[in-house]
Amino acid sequence: MRLFAANIFIMTAVSDIKIVKATSSKLKDLSLENIPFGKYFTDHMLEADYIDGEWKNVTIKPYQSLTIDPSLASLHYGQAIFEGIKAYKNPSGQPYIFRPNDNFKRFNVSAERMQMPTVPEEIFMEGMHQLIALDSAWIPTMADHSLYIRPFMFSTDHLIGVRPSDTYKFMIILSPTGPYYNVPMKIYVEEKYTRAAPGGVGFSKNAGNYGGSMYATALARKSGYDQVLWTDAFEHKTLQEVGTMNVFFIIGNTAVTPSLEDGTILAGVTRDSAITILKDMGLKIEERKITIDELIEHHKSGNLKEVFGTGTAATISLIKELRYKDYVMQFNLDEWKVATGLKTTIDNIRYGKVADNYGWMYKI
Repeated sequence: MRLFAANIFIMTAVSDIKIVKATSSKLKDLSLENIPFGKYFTDHMLEADYIDGEWKNVTIKPYQSLTIDPSLASLHYGQAIFEGIKAYKNPSGQPYIFRPNDNFKRFNVSAERMQMPTVPEEIFMEGMHQLIALDSAWIPTMADHSLYIRPFMFSTDHLIGVRPSDTYKFMIILSPTGPYYNVPMKIYVEEKYTRAAPGGVGFSKNAGNYGGSMYATALARKSGYDQVLWTDAFEHKTLQEVGTMNVFFIIGNTAVTPSLEDGTILAGVTRDSAITILKDMGLKIEERKITIDELIEHHKSGNLKEVFGTGTAATISLIKELRYKDYVMQFNLDEWKVATGLKTTIDNIRYGKVADNYGWMYKI
């Protein structure tokens, strides 16, 4: 059983998790300093199979390729979901995970929306715990570095036919990583292509949401922009997410972030953390609909002070420029206090430099 308390993640062993250790470590040939995001993977992975209505074969094994059938259902019908979590080490070298229970809950929300089985806590949480404990040497200690944790699940029926699969595979892989965005971003406000609409799957972390975003992003990059700020599917006026992140606008002494109520936006764990910290910094928080027209008016009046994205991969990403049609909003990052203060606070908690008064860090 698991017991949760502030700053501690206590677990007992699950006898059904089989562990097969790698005979040697790839880490001896790799430096974790200035490592790119998502390119290298640790020595081990977790794998489990959903067969006959139950989870079986839960194993931590050496990282390896999979053998799949060409008729694999997920390749044809897109039943695939994932999460992003990070682990850190404090100054004494003790590993911690940042808010994993929130990602566990969100993973199963995605599973239900995509007609997939939920993953039990003892597999998701305790399997992740044991996997990270085994590969804890892979957690970087440099600033803006961490161990990225990728739980994912996909359908595994060998069948051509549009229906939920009867079998699934759940896995967790680990990747030591540096910063996702190295420099402040330039963002293009998208007014043609759509990421999500009410009644759709925008709130779930499914693979199709990301595949569908790539074309508009590629067009933006051809124009010199790093990402797009998505707008609603009907009028392309109401703001949603920026790239793969939630977005915040500092307007006067208020932090405005798009509401989750339409189901078009992912309920970000970093978003929730930012809201909590921003409140403690003395800002008013508004989770509501905001249009590009309103944002432009705040920029023209001088009230729009800062714009930034939040996400597990990117943490806090500064936005130095927004473009909508021919109107360009540029920001002097040297004058910013909110986003930079927020990032410092979150980083200090994650790396164990200050007390975790929120109970977010779970000890391995």
